[in-house]
Amino acid sequence: MYKVLLIVLSLFIGYQASAQDLLGIPQIVNYNNEQYNAGIQNWEVKQDKHGILYFGNNEGLLTFNGRYWNLYRLPNYTSVRSIGIDSKNRIYVGGQDEFGYFYPNEHGILKYTSLLNLIPENLRKLADLWDISVINDEVFFRSVNAILHYKDGVVKSYKLSTTWQFMGMANNKVFSQNQLVGLMVFDHDMWKPFCTDTILKRFSVTAVLPYGGDTLLVSTLKHGFYLMVNNKLVPLKTKLDPVFFNDRVYFVNQINKNLYGVGTTSGGVYIMNRHGELVQKYNYREGLQNNNVRSILLDRDKNMWLALDDGIAYVAINSAVKNIFPDRNKQITSYAFRKFNQSIYIGTSNGLYTATLNSTNPDLSYAPANFEEVKNTKGQVWGLDEFNNQLLMAHEDGTYLVRDNNAKPLYSLPGTWMYQSLDNVYPSSEVIAGTYWGLQKLVYNGGTFANGGKIEGLRETLRFIVADNNNPDYIWASHPYHGVYKIELKPDHKSILHTTMYTDKDGLPSKLYNYVFHIKNRVVIATTNGVYEFDAAKKRFIRLKLLGDALNDVSIQYMKEDNEGNIWFVTNKKVGVIDFKKPAGGNPFTIYYLPELDGKVVGGFESIYAFDSKNIFIGANKGAYHVNYEKYIENITKPNVVLGMIRIFGKKDSVVFGGYFVKKGVIEDKQSEQSLPEYTNSLNSIHFEYASTLFEHDKNIKFSYQLVGFDREWSAWSTKSEKDYTNLPAGKYTFNVKARTDVGNESAMVSYSFVVLPAWYNTVWMKIVYLLVIILLIRLIIRWQKRKHIKEQERMSYLHQLELDRNEKEIVRLQNEKLEADVNYKNKELSTMTMHLVQRGKVLAKIKEVISTVIKNHDISESSPSFRHLIRLIRDVEKKDQELDHMSVHFNHVNTEFFNKLKDLYPDLSQNDLKFCAYLSMNLSSKEMAQLMNVTIKAIEVGRYRLRKKLQLKPETNLYEFLIEIARQKTP
Repeated sequence: MYKVLLIVLSLFIGYQASAQDLLGIPQIVNYNNEQYNAGIQNWEVKQDKHGILYFGNNEGLLTFNGRYWNLYRLPNYTSVRSIGIDSKNRIYVGGQDEFGYFYPNEHGILKYTSLLNLIPENLRKLADLWDISVINDEVFFRSVNAILHYKDGVVKSYKLSTTWQFMGMANNKVFSQNQLVGLMVFDHDMWKPFCTDTILKRFSVTAVLPYGGDTLLVSTLKHGFYLMVNNKLVPLKTKLDPVFFNDRVYFVNQINKNLYGVGTTSGGVYIMNRHGELVQKYNYREGLQNNNVRSILLDRDKNMWLALDDGIAYVAINSAVKNIFPDRNKQITSYAFRKFNQSIYIGTSNGLYTATLNSTNPDLSYAPANFEEVKNTKGQVWGLDEFNNQLLMAHEDGTYLVRDNNAKPLYSLPGTWMYQSLDNVYPSSEVIAGTYWGLQKLVYNGGTFANGGKIEGLRETLRFIVADNNNPDYIWASHPYHGVYKIELKPDHKSILHTTMYTDKDGLPSKLYNYVFHIKNRVVIATTNGVYEFDAAKKRFIRLKLLGDALNDVSIQYMKEDNEGNIWFVTNKKVGVIDFKKPAGGNPFTIYYLPELDGKVVGGFESIYAFDSKNIFIGANKGAYHVNYEKYIENITKPNVVLGMIRIFGKKDSVVFGGYFVKKGVIEDKQSEQSLPEYTNSLNSIHFEYASTLFEHDKNIKFSYQLVGFDREWSAWSTKSEKDYTNLPAGKYTFNVKARTDVGNESAMVSYSFVVLPAWYNTVWMKIVYLLVIILLIRLIIRWQKRKHIKEQERMSYLHQLELDRNEKEIVRLQNEKLEADVNYKNKELSTMTMHLVQRGKVLAKIKEVISTVIKNHDISESSPSFRHLIRLIRDVEKKDQELDHMSVHFNHVNTEFFNKLKDLYPDLSQNDLKFCAYLSMNLSSKEMAQLMNVTIKAIEVGRYRLRKKLQLKPETNLYEFLIEIARQKTP
């Protein structure tokens, strides 16, 4: 009965120890099969020298480079149970009835080489190969019925009549468990007994690890741990034995000289020290998606990867940033922190929580801490401060005095933000509280604080208040939407004597978003454009000279000075620290940012509590964060960047690079420039994948890339980890990519060069053909041009001749027109003269009449009027005769051609006939013709008749029209 009670008690104590939570929980990232697109179960995890992870998965070998998962199947599509990596980066795998290794080909794509054909066919039924050990590039594979030894291209098989139950490495030796013999060691190509303790015949060994000196740590599946000293097993009693007995130890890996990671089948992972004491614990309660742990890997950054029965998990156990969840059942926001006595207090949106810290570790995140809610604190807790060894809580309902696990109200007014002591002595006699409605005074008397009443004179919500360094009667306060207040208190501090408000008119960059803090023994204002302080001489705000230009143009919402003199600040939900212990760049400080916390802090209610350099508490939207700043600085390393798959795509996609640079069968760190890959022009679109194996900063890693030969500049920093280029012209290109976690913390550049070949019609040979064709075309064109030129000359000559002919004809036409005009003019003259001649005939008729009258009257004296009249008429006739002579000249000149035509047609015509024809062509009447010719009308009629006979005209032919027709005829 006593033994049963003892066992129950030990189990109870063990479970209590195992159930106790740690204050800080590192980042835990779970990956399920939908994310990595492979089987649910994972059996093994390894990492190569480039940081790439390999998982033994139910569907094959699974790889992960930080962003991209790739699955490589075995020939028989079996599960990969075990993995081992040698110095040449060969990834050895063991499956069911299959073993071999993966190694990249000349394109960097992993290809599988089977070693099964190196053993006799009758030995190839191996079942599952559960363990792989690699030592000096010799590889051991263990199945239940055989151990295979691969060396120098030869495989040796070691079979037993019983079974091989375990195989592992320790102190550069390979150990295995034989069910009949016990623990054996491989020595000089033989398996030799190492420990034959009877315990090993009854219990299954799951790990053999170094412990110290020649002592080994041996874990068993169901019976905990043993120490192997001088080939003897000694039980290692731990407080976690009940857990290990119940949950079974499936896998153990050494974390460091003092710590071991223990993976169980149903309890998650326990990290214990050499004495078997729990240091950390991670299971479903802490965030693991599955408690069945098959394998544990400590990666290059000393963080932990878990191969789970359902998925994969990453636990950043070496991270300096950890989560704190005061209430594991609720996602509450944290606003305030304080370590008081041996407890940690966290003010949240749902009240005040506390946990007792019982740990000697200076990093409080490793302390076991079971939080409980402090009584009477429901609601928003805005601040926590310690004065005179008393803990004051600023609450939405007022101010409370916290003692043990209870909170006592000092006053109940709507909302208290924070506290500020008015003196720098201990104990402080007065403390001022900034409230929703101004200032409230607390007085210390009789060993406790009491309500000192409201300080009258200002009704304004004052979330930020700071006492003046030089005068305890002055308080600086700020309101983010109104400005900065300088408040002068009356000597009794019961009311306000005077208040001065400062805005952008007084040197501040803006009236809005100004926050007052106490930094480096001075009052400073965090603004939208850096940090300012008040210059009393100028009565204006000026930039804080201590920081130089480091934070100019930076909008700052919160500042806090730690015990080391460093300044923590928040800018747009980004946390940074100004470290004065590390001068750099001409400044007495270096500014570091914590990208892990980007966007995690509470906007408008930022809170940082710097207990010491190992314990910085930061309020967050979900829980809180603990930062070990010393460790954080030590862990800062340059990120790396690795190239993943590179695909070219056109009519169909194809992988042209698998992520490994290989030269002459050896994996290199960078690409060889001797033989660059060449891609045809039809496949001139390319897809790049890249990642970083700095897994802790996966969400904060940013990349920048440039395709030399195409991009002029580097791209902007982005979390995007892939890039496509389409329709690249022919030429040589180099794709460069780099990564960074923060400004100034960049990785080395990784490059991949390739050549896009020209299209067939753009090759050198085709260019030669094009040149020859062009030369031929040029010659043909020249010949064609010559022929064209000759034809053009001929055409121009022809056209010129036509132009000359046209011009000649035009000249002739113009001459004819001129002649015709002259003829018309002379015809007009002839018409005029003819009229004059007609007038002369009339004058002669009058002369006749006058003479007849004179004769009748016998009035012939010279003085007689009739005689003088007769003389004048005679003179007129003489004048007309001169005109007639002039007209005859014109008549003959004008009608020369007409006369010529008549003579040619009718040679028998006399001069009088010709003249008669001319008068007729002028359409003169017989009377007018008789007067011109000085004949009778009868003579004119006779002349007409004779002329018609000579012209041989018919009676019906009009003589005038006939003559006009002859005159119109053109001379040939």
